[in-house]
Amino acid sequence: MDEIMKLMIEQLRDAYSAEKQALRAMARLQKKASTQSLRDAVQMHIDQTETQVERLEKGLEMLGGRPGRKVCEGMRGIIEEAQTELEDHDKGPLMDALIIAGLQRVEHYEIAAYGTMAALAKAAGQQELADLLAETLAEEKATDEKLSQLAESEVNPAAIQGAQAEEPANDRRGGRRGTAA
Repeated sequence: MDEIMKLMIEQLRDAYSAEKQALRAMARLQKKASTQSLRDAVQMHIDQTETQVERLEKGLEMLGGRPGRKVCEGMRGIIEEAQTELEDHDKGPLMDALIIAGLQRVEHYEIAAYGTMAALAKAAGQQELADLLAETLAEEKATDEKLSQLAESEVNPAAIQGAQAEEPANDRRGGRRGTAA
């Protein structure tokens, strides 16, 4: 097997690991979401990701590879960072905004991976694999756009309104009420 085929198999294994990690994380995030629209968006992404995992399995099969035990360290880091951020917040609008931020980091990572893999497959003459990866790439981009729309139309305004409501009122001297000046 030549080096390009080995590289493509390793890239597909990495994407497979990333998608499996993302599935587990999304299941946890869905439980933390406070709005039905965000829970629905996460569920849609879970369903889509399950199909993407099947495509990766098909792609690996095309090249004579198997998923293996590779762990995508990039996705691991993105998920750990999101989990750490969420630990500091209670369920509600601000957490919903953080959930979307974490999901979009995942999407952007996946967009980079699928774009690179599709281009490599096409250059290597693996058009069927390139088309399979391009289909997933288009879905990742569409999901990112849907998350942006949800953030802009609903989640971010609610988070900002909630944060402003929690800010302590300031007195005329510019200090907080109840504190020594």
